[in-house]
Amino acid sequence: MSAPRERKIDSEQIFTVLRDEILTGQHPAGTPFKEIPLAERFGVSRTPIRSALTRLQQEQLLVRRDRGLEIPRTDPARVIQVYDLRVTLEATAAAEAARSHQLTELLRLEGLLARDRALVNPTEHQMLSTNLEFHEAIWAATHNPVLIDLLERLGSHLIHSPRPTLAVDNRWESSLGEHAELLAAIESRDADLAHELARGHMETAKRIRLQLLKESAINSI
Repeated sequence: MSAPRERKIDSEQIFTVLRDEILTGQHPAGTPFKEIPLAERFGVSRTPIRSALTRLQQEQLLVRRDRGLEIPRTDPARVIQVYDLRVTLEATAAAEAARSHQLTELLRLEGLLARDRALVNPTEHQMLSTNLEFHEAIWAATHNPVLIDLLERLGSHLIHSPRPTLAVDNRWESSLGEHAELLAAIESRDADLAHELARGHMETAKRIRLQLLKESAINSI
């Protein structure tokens, strides 16, 4: 009896892998995404690669340049606009999560926070990926697909900014403390407090991001 044939990865799986890598900053701005090297990497034809790349471009995670598709470079003005919107949407999501969360979602948030607190000297990649996962868990607890879609789209515009804000000074530790306070407000179903805490959390991130953008501009002179 012959051994079962190994199932090939499809375009949806390729899209998910590449999207996660881009969102967690594993590819620097300007990195080209070419069909042939990716086809060799995943062991597939160029057809599913082309499909995955098209979707990534539609989500603005890739842009077309003269040499093909690549990771977009930072646009400071756009970053500021995104933060302004995200402050509002994250606060709305926290309030809705406080009102609408289920026990399983609360347990997941508690587990994610405990995991993050147990990390020792996390890398910038770990900070980015675990922080995103915690916020995505809050979004999921809203049970609001429109809000979740908007937040996911906004997040894709921030991934190429210089340095993660969580890597500045002691921001990682203070951020975890803010996550704990936010989780407590969600658990107690205090929508007003959750809204206020989430807004403050994102306002702090925005201030740090603006400072990093200024430093980057000065260093490039």
